[in-house]
Amino acid sequence: MKFVIRCLLTLLIFTGCEKNINFDLDDVERVLAVDAQIENGQAPMVILTKSFSYFDKLTPQLLSDAFVRNAEVYMSNGTLIHRLKEYNYELLPGINAYYYSTDSSNLATAFEGAFGGAYTLRIISEGKEYIASTDIPAASQFPDSVWFMPAPQNPDTTKRIMYVRATDPPGRGNYYRYFTKVSSFGAFLASENVFDDQVINGTTYNIQFPPGQDRNDPIDREDNFFRTEDTVTLKFASINQVSYKFWNTWEFAYQSIGNPFAQPNKVLGNISNGALGAFCGYAADYRTLVVP
Repeated sequence: MKFVIRCLLTLLIFTGCEKNINFDLDDVERVLAVDAQIENGQAPMVILTKSFSYFDKLTPQLLSDAFVRNAEVYMSNGTLIHRLKEYNYELLPGINAYYYSTDSSNLATAFEGAFGGAYTLRIISEGKEYIASTDIPAASQFPDSVWFMPAPQNPDTTKRIMYVRATDPPGRGNYYRYFTKVSSFGAFLASENVFDDQVINGTTYNIQFPPGQDRNDPIDREDNFFRTEDTVTLKFASINQVSYKFWNTWEFAYQSIGNPFAQPNKVLGNISNGALGAFCGYAADYRTLVVP
């Protein structure tokens, strides 16, 4: 009883000492954020935006204004140097997004990604220069087989889960990321995490792959199931360690948003001069299946 009374007194003391604490957060300079990638058999893709304040109210116009226009963007494969061209596409009526990719009017220096290739990205924007480099692994380690099973303990008989069987090559240092595209959605969506071969090194393993998630629609496919008669395309990519660290820390930060007990985390990018983001290389392969 004395212990309970002491606890209550302590609680009352701390409650009585409560006061409001206000943090005066200074405005910080907006910095460049880079989302750049190159994949075997695909043209390079670079999206440039500017960071904005945590307290800014997100609107379509704010997102549209965040895109960086008229930058000089160059990519090299060690032999050719190609200046990428700025393109746009409509997000909403009157609201555009912008990206940089192969200049179709200057194909003499253009190239696609290749297995085992090494690439350098150079960006000049607002008088500042940013450099990054990446490589595409020598081969894609696509799963040996892919199949679907009925969702366990679920009364909806149309729901399915995807399993893959894959073989990891001997020797640690293999990293993977996968995406799925479902016919009814029409876009490749990334999975919730990347993974390495620390546990599966040199083994053949079975693993469940949930559908990729649309981060702009939190309730989309929230049950993590595919459905019968869906046409599903699996994109499975080998990535390097730098790409793995970026996406692994990015996922941790994303999942920690709003959690006051989450550990401090820094997203590890590879862009110079204080820019955010990363330049990633993908050794990818694709399979399309109809869910039985």
